[in-house]
Amino acid sequence: MNGKRGAAAAGQAWQIYSETLQDGAPRFGERVRAVPRMLKSVLRGDYKGMSIGSLGMLALGLVYIISPIDAIPEFLPFVGVMDDTGVALWLATMLIRAAGDYVAWERGGRPNVVVGDIID
Repeated sequence: MNGKRGAAAAGQAWQIYSETLQDGAPRFGERVRAVPRMLKSVLRGDYKGMSIGSLGMLALGLVYIISPIDAIPEFLPFVGVMDDTGVALWLATMLIRAAGDYVAWERGGRPNVVVGDIID
């Protein structure tokens, strides 16, 4: 992961953290606790704010972190760990942002319509 991507990922993480401090926004702990509920709702098809494809990308990110096969091997000092760190930061950022949207969806009474859906 190059420096620009690392800075962008860190900036995204900071932006998500800042969102948790705004009035009325779900706090960080509330978002973390909502992740299992969100995953269940996505898999059941109840929550349409996250697609199965996005969930699949998150799963692939987790597999990449756990896998011994990497784009940049860990035996290279510092650089080998940076790619895993970047993927982990991206994974956490995406989960926390999606969980915030999920909590807002829950607070709104769990509507079945998502903005952008076509209604007959």
